[in-house]
Amino acid sequence: MTAHAAPEPVVVDELITETADRLFSELCTHEAVQAAEDSGSAPGIWDAFCETGFDLIAVPEGAGGSGGTLAEAIEVLRLVGYHSAPIPAAENGVLGGWLLAEAGLERPDGLVTVVPPRAGTDGWSGGGACSANLNGDGTATLTGESHRVPWARSAEIIVCICTCDGQANVVAMPASECEITQLPNMAGEPRDTVRFDGVTGRAVPAPDGVNAEALAQRGALSRVALMAGAIEKMCQLTVSYTNERVQFGRPVARFQAVQQHLVWAAQDAALVRMTAEVAAREATRGDAPFEIAAAKLVANQAAARATKACHQAHGAMGMTQEYPLHHFSRRLWSWRKEYGSDAHWSAVLGNMATGVGADGLYPLITSGTAALR
Repeated sequence: MTAHAAPEPVVVDELITETADRLFSELCTHEAVQAAEDSGSAPGIWDAFCETGFDLIAVPEGAGGSGGTLAEAIEVLRLVGYHSAPIPAAENGVLGGWLLAEAGLERPDGLVTVVPPRAGTDGWSGGGACSANLNGDGTATLTGESHRVPWARSAEIIVCICTCDGQANVVAMPASECEITQLPNMAGEPRDTVRFDGVTGRAVPAPDGVNAEALAQRGALSRVALMAGAIEKMCQLTVSYTNERVQFGRPVARFQAVQQHLVWAAQDAALVRMTAEVAAREATRGDAPFEIAAAKLVANQAAARATKACHQAHGAMGMTQEYPLHHFSRRLWSWRKEYGSDAHWSAVLGNMATGVGADGLYPLITSGTAALR
């Protein structure tokens, strides 16, 4: 039997985690998050985030980024969720920055956002409901409409993957030439409708490994990281509140029914953080379709359970604007609907399981993506 060397460990620099946590702790106050929901942006938080280089942490230095790993970027996104930071951290670097760097397209000074791909019965398709035509001069003209584009109103460049003549292309369009209808998600974060009425942008054939499905997996991983942080913080708020709230002469955390809610929420927080770390580790090493699919499904389901448990433990207090619980629960219910629903990722995992057959099921569960190679 041939012995295989263990893969190199993926290490996240603790200084990155400590710096990001300190930054968000200082800036993401309750008032700042509320104000961002009203205005649709948080320029003070975003500027400070960019000054540290966190916005491009997973983009190679040669493409203008910080040269960090995907695992480090995912850890920063977990802290974005933990502090409910109202910034486009995932879109600008992990998604948009990745697409531009892979395609060799020049990166602008301003914000980059991405048109999320659409899930269908035959996989993922890019570009929303747009059609694209190549012009033969390194540009493409887009016509159509894309929905729920994060932070489109604040972007300088909108990037998407479009198929032209059977070839996937990375297309970068100036946001100023698009018609943007401002719409929020459940948490008040921008999820705008973008209309491309003959908009022309730079177009480059997508290199190997860059397509709508790869973008969807990367987007799903970003949402898992955000949800992991939000669930963790939501649970901590619930533990603190139920220990401080006194009824019938004792903290409500001592009541068995409340303790059950706390246990359920804590279990989900630990589960989602573990799946996020595993998926990020494997995605840093290479393709990780099984780990990402499993992580997104786990996170989607855990977000629903943990939100229910934490809100029930809080009672009416959790529904007030003055108390921060809703900053996390509303984000969770928005993020869980993005980059693949429960039904989609369940079908993906089911197809993987049936594809390897009965003898391959146990290796798939224990080895993940490695069993698919």
